[in-house]
Amino acid sequence: MTKYLIGEFAHLVGLTTYTLRYYEQERLIIPRRDQNQRRYYTEADIKWVGFLLHLKGTGMSMVEIKRYVQLRAAGDKTIPQRRALLATVRERSLAQIRAVEANLTVLSHKIDWYDGKIDHTISEDFEHYLERFHE
Repeated sequence: MTKYLIGEFAHLVGLTTYTLRYYEQERLIIPRRDQNQRRYYTEADIKWVGFLLHLKGTGMSMVEIKRYVQLRAAGDKTIPQRRALLATVRERSLAQIRAVEANLTVLSHKIDWYDGKIDHTISEDFEHYLERFHE
């Protein structure tokens, strides 16, 4: 089993040692200790932190992540609760994606409108130009 000290582990997972210590303090990760009480991490820890970063990347709050970790630690009997939590986060993330897509659509229309103004193919104001897309 390969053992990684905190600096090397931080580099491998793309986090700072400060962040890893914070995650440890919040009980999101629990490093093992060697005979000299130095923390070390394993390949399983790399995978676990990777999953935590995926959760964080969805916009999952620290409270939700901590809840997920607590449920996971309680074992398979909490699978329904974990699934429900992840489903809630997924729906919220999808709603955020839809909102960003809608904003990008307006932004793209604005760029197209500017292009039309520059090349004189559009004479109407932006508000009227947008009406083309809502018919």
